[in-house]
Amino acid sequence: MKTIFERSRPGRATTLLPSCDVDECTPDEAYCRAERPRLPEVAEIDLGRHYAELARRAFGVCDGFYPLGSCTMKYNPRINDELANLPGFADVHPLQPQESVQGCLEVMARTAEVLGEICGMDAVTLQPAAGAQGEYTGLLLIRAFHAAAGDTTRTNIIVPDAAHGTNPATASMAGFKTVSVASNDQGGVDVEALRAAVGPDTAGLMLTNPNTLGVFDPNILEICAIVHEAGGLCYYDGANLNPIMGIVRPGDMGFDCVHVNLHKTFSTPHGGGGPGSGPVGCKEHLRRFLPHPIVACENGVYRFEEPEASVGRMKSFYGNFGVVVRALAYLTTLGREGVPQAARAAVLNANYLMHLLSDVFPLATKAPCMHEFVVDVGPLKEQTGFAAIDVAKRILDFPMHPPTMYFPLIVHEALMFEPTETESRETLDHAADVMHRIYEEAVSGSVNLHQAPFDAVIGRPDEVQAARHPHLRWTPDDADA
Repeated sequence: MKTIFERSRPGRATTLLPSCDVDECTPDEAYCRAERPRLPEVAEIDLGRHYAELARRAFGVCDGFYPLGSCTMKYNPRINDELANLPGFADVHPLQPQESVQGCLEVMARTAEVLGEICGMDAVTLQPAAGAQGEYTGLLLIRAFHAAAGDTTRTNIIVPDAAHGTNPATASMAGFKTVSVASNDQGGVDVEALRAAVGPDTAGLMLTNPNTLGVFDPNILEICAIVHEAGGLCYYDGANLNPIMGIVRPGDMGFDCVHVNLHKTFSTPHGGGGPGSGPVGCKEHLRRFLPHPIVACENGVYRFEEPEASVGRMKSFYGNFGVVVRALAYLTTLGREGVPQAARAAVLNANYLMHLLSDVFPLATKAPCMHEFVVDVGPLKEQTGFAAIDVAKRILDFPMHPPTMYFPLIVHEALMFEPTETESRETLDHAADVMHRIYEEAVSGSVNLHQAPFDAVIGRPDEVQAARHPHLRWTPDDADA
């Protein structure tokens, strides 16, 4: 496929502007380029065909099964995009007087209220721009809480070995040391290992429940109690909220603060770079540390207010407002009954697909899963030499997007499936048939999976070279290469 620059021909354009009817104003030469920027010059029809060709190369939820699910890409209704693009939402300015944007403030207040109810939290900030920034905000609240109590000895954050990779990174950014605790045979936290890890230096625990293996930890109340008894606080990573929303609340499990991924769970996909939104909820004892400003309402009038001991801003202005509008549209459409219904459907779909695959791919855990499950390709690799990446590459030929690979790290040849709530039984049956076919190909040797995919536009790039020496910019010299 040619780049847009290779399609360029001098003098071609997509639009003919009318003659300028005002005096030209040229900036000082000191601010001008020495040479004109090299921009593509193409006809309108060629431009349209270029983007159409790019679209045909892409694969999304509108093209087929996308089992990366609630953590990356699930079906999101287009009506939510339309609502977010209404002029009253899309054309406002963040510096407008508060009295002129009461509708926008009401959207923020209602969203915070609903999220607080779903998570069992007393206050919510919508400011964090992504889940990782939400994590960071939550740990800043924990740090501020201990600092306000004059307790400077609490420097450790406990993180399970099956945690999301951002958790230890976030703990480090917030000035803490990470202490890892092992998982037990059921895929949950080893309670005795946790007891041994806590102490006077424990600031808190970072945990998602269900965890990355798709397991809901039956000891969650005891886990939170152990941390609280040691004087620490509990932070809930909301990346896996999708299968429990409206059914079980993190606040009722014992968590003190939580982040929620609006761009995953509540309607706006973040594939392709964003934008994201990672609101943080907290219990009353952490409210005064929330980032400023937050929305308050008095006598029907909405306004911004600053918590008394705020940790400061996490983002300019008020967060990614368009994502908030989409999330409220999604939540309002589902309603009090629809939210838990979506969660139950996600759990049902995951368990159904897990059952279909369990006869050929060993499961990482024996317990029923929640929204996701992990299969272990390790035994197949020992038998045939074909690894998880070979299976994932072959999936591309059917066409179906591969699941998450090699995560969590405690399963060395892991494939993690997240079908989510909107997939039909027929889609799941097809996915299972594909996986069985690939298994038979591997065992029989009829297909060399090391060479897959066979029908994709791009086959097997040198991934190590691409990671260490990425080539991200096209230059005219590339056309001659």
